[in-house]
Amino acid sequence: MNPERPGTDEPADVRLVELEAEELYARERYQLYKARAYGSRLTSAGRLRELEQRSKLATRRLNRAKADRRPPASIE
Repeated sequence: MNPERPGTDEPADVRLVELEAEELYARERYQLYKARAYGSRLTSAGRLRELEQRSKLATRRLNRAKADRRPPASIE
């Protein structure tokens, strides 16, 4: 148990932090490569699509992990 946040599992918190870092890294790489495509340097459309796909998948993994951590809604 995490003393700062009672009722939370530390491994789950660590995994969420890892997923947030992965999502940020993937998103930033995609954005940087997309910006590079507007410049004079050569870029690959295939590489741009690959980075976009990786960014989307990382975002989905993070969103799913966050959704799994939410307590279920009470039905009354």
